[in-house]
Amino acid sequence: MVASSQYLTPEDYLQLETESPVKHEYFDGEVYAMAGASDGHVTIAGNLFALLRSHVRGTGCRVYISDMKARIEARNRFFYPDVMVTCDPRDQETDGYKRFPKLVVEVLSESTEAFDRGDKFADYQTLESLEEYVLVNTRHQRVECFRRNEAGLWVLQYYLPETAVPETATFCLESIGFTDTIAALYEDVTLEPSEEISEA
Repeated sequence: MVASSQYLTPEDYLQLETESPVKHEYFDGEVYAMAGASDGHVTIAGNLFALLRSHVRGTGCRVYISDMKARIEARNRFFYPDVMVTCDPRDQETDGYKRFPKLVVEVLSESTEAFDRGDKFADYQTLESLEEYVLVNTRHQRVECFRRNEAGLWVLQYYLPETAVPETATFCLESIGFTDTIAALYEDVTLEPSEEISEA
């Protein structure tokens, strides 16, 4: 991501973002241009959006793909989650961003994985509405679901394809009562190769 040194208020940022051909995320006055995503990244996000759109139809919940911003007011941030679900009617009052998501999904990229797992997750945790934060891998068929329990602690559950019958392995998004196969999530996806570490 490329940073701009000019300080912007949230209102300035929102206005400029409506006119910009490039998407930017906002960090307490600074904006960072977002790089393009890989084929696998885009396909996984698209697959999940299609599955969730059918699932939430008629429930009052809305699912959004990567062009919708999430606003984290406690940290003065705006992010573009790969997939986001909100069921809060207050989110229909804001057209360009949502403040009360219950589910956020990030598809991991090599350049952003550390941030998605670290500071970005910490920022998302300040959203009281958020029940589940999900990371989807592009190098392996692996889904990581972080869920907020009754004590307010985040508990991790992994979903991996079963070795014997991988096409029947499922993953679950408990925040919205959704279950489907890992195969459906990764349909038409060619996994990205991991970087090999060479020995000297």
